Amino acid sequence: MIENIRFQESFNYAYIDEFTKKEIRRKTLKAVCIPGYQVPYSSPEMPISRGWGTGGLHLTLSLVGPEDVVKVIDQGSDASVNACNLRLFIKEMANCNVTFNTAAATVIQTRHRIPEEILTEKQILILQVPQPEPLRGVERHEAKTRTMHAEGDYAKLWVTLYEAYVRTGALRSGAGHPILVNGRYVATPSPIPSWDVPNLSMARCLYLFGAGREKRIHCIPPFTRVEPLEFEDIRFKVEEFVDVHCSVSGKNKAFMDEVYADDFSRSWVINDSNFLDKVRQGPRPPQRLFTNPE
Repeated sequence: MIENIRFQESFNYAYIDEFTKKEIRRKTLKAVCIPGYQVPYSSPEMPISRGWGTGGLHLTLSLVGPEDVVKVIDQGSDASVNACNLRLFIKEMANCNVTFNTAAATVIQTRHRIPEEILTEKQILILQVPQPEPLRGVERHEAKTRTMHAEGDYAKLWVTLYEAYVRTGALRSGAGHPILVNGRYVATPSPIPSWDVPNLSMARCLYLFGAGREKRIHCIPPFTRVEPLEFEDIRFKVEEFVDVHCSVSGKNKAFMDEVYADDFSRSWVINDSNFLDKVRQGPRPPQRLFTNPE
């Protein structure tokens, strides 16, 4: 007889043992005290493969309590397979409530997007990070990257940005444009679009970045200055959706997904699924928008 034994085995609260949770919390506090600095941690094994959100899960499960309300999104959607499975796992392991509503969540775990809606000081946003080292593309030795961070030597990264500008004509490095946190450490904002980068600066919520495979945590505390790397005469710009409106809500001024129909016609839809639901049902939620420099 086949018996359903899913989630019936005995686990510690929030799956991770208490000693490891304490260690992750200590490392998180250190990351909060040194904004942008990558703090190594133990990165325990989880029932999902590394690279599928283990770093985010470590942070979420070490912080969540029974009174918390957890939201999980993936690429802006609450309904993706990854988001649904992680949400179910967190709910069963931590016995907490879950939600789709961004404003109602106390802990939000996400991959590749920051919600359009402005977050408050009572919320924590946890980002899953595949590669936390912004210098990895220019220096493959870990010891040397640590030395470069300690000395503030980011010359190779500046050269890479200039070369990207010469090739593309824009100061964009795809998802994960490097940022300067609190005027000291260069960090990666994880793979998020340029549209989301300005929202990291002087935000009221706490941003935590967990990289399970690389065993690193870094943080942007509330009201911390975050600047995308840019030159004096070549300014950082976000994606522009000129004359583009959402085909579902008719609204603009949000990060859009490009959608193709069977007849190859093209349309656009607001990427953040909960934000899209709210603009369809009523007043537009409070949103922070960045204007590109001329």
